[in-house]
Amino acid sequence: SFTPHVDCGDNVIVINAEKVRLTGNKLNDKIYLSYSGYPGGQRKQTPAELLAKYPERLIEKAVKGMLPKNKLGSKVYGNLKVYVGAEHKQEAQNPKVIDLNTIK
Repeated sequence: SFTPHVDCGDNVIVINAEKVRLTGNKLNDKIYLSYSGYPGGQRKQTPAELLAKYPERLIEKAVKGMLPKNKLGSKVYGNLKVYVGAEHKQEAQNPKVIDLNTIK
């Protein structure tokens, strides 16, 4: 049975992060803000800038935004592994391939 406060331990591995695509004008219109706390320390990034430099962070930010903002959300976020390219470092865990195009 599903218990929301229990982490079942399943991990998700995402490969080929550079192939992600956004619909509409979000690639240039959406803005990610970060603030260091110092005057003049606010930084803006668009998904286009993130995709060019760190494509894995675009997927990580999307998933992190969907998770709860508490300790369990932080723990579940640690179960996500995102890699650029088809190679990943999780071969020892014997991951199962799930093709999202065949799921109905």
